[in-house]
Amino acid sequence: MNFHDFEKRIVKVTKMELPGETVQYRMAPMERLQELKRVAKHQNTAKRAGVMSLFYPSENLETHLILILRKSYKGVHSAQVGFPGGKVEKEDNNMQDTALRETEEEVGVPREKIAVLKELTEIYIPPSNYFVQPYLGITSKMPKFIPQEDEVEALIEVNLKDFLNDNSITSQIITTSYATNLKVPAFKLNGHIVWGATAMMLNEVRELLEKVL
Repeated sequence: MNFHDFEKRIVKVTKMELPGETVQYRMAPMERLQELKRVAKHQNTAKRAGVMSLFYPSENLETHLILILRKSYKGVHSAQVGFPGGKVEKEDNNMQDTALRETEEEVGVPREKIAVLKELTEIYIPPSNYFVQPYLGITSKMPKFIPQEDEVEALIEVNLKDFLNDNSITSQIITTSYATNLKVPAFKLNGHIVWGATAMMLNEVRELLEKVL
């Protein structure tokens, strides 16, 4: 889709109700996540992070979404695909500030160039014990991406058309800290399998876009 058309239509999401957890959980690895989230809320010991679902125009003005492939490291999200974003720091005034700052740090898009259109539905990630607040944003000019060397293995520039294609939805057999050989719904984007929390957040974004585009 031409980005100028996308930019005109996407603002409608600001007045829409969020699809919420019902849509997120269509891409959830297991129903037990809901119970884990309730426990985490009750215990109030989880950490917090903000991420950005950022759309932008490509060189030929096609609409794209930026995702990142994380570096391999000794952690639960090693070598996984995700949104740019990260944990709250003391300097952040709120979760939106966190998402904007982390997006600038990880992919090089200046925070003042990003228009945040919507706060999406918060999600809980049991393996890392994080509540993640996603946001939907756009930047009106093609960014000059600068991946953060110690955090980002590769940038994944997803064409909106491919993201909305039903063929992008697939399944994957995975093993997590709380399940073994589990068949989960996933997205296949630019040759990468995207599952778990990122897939759940992507599904809410997809649902919103399908209603306005």
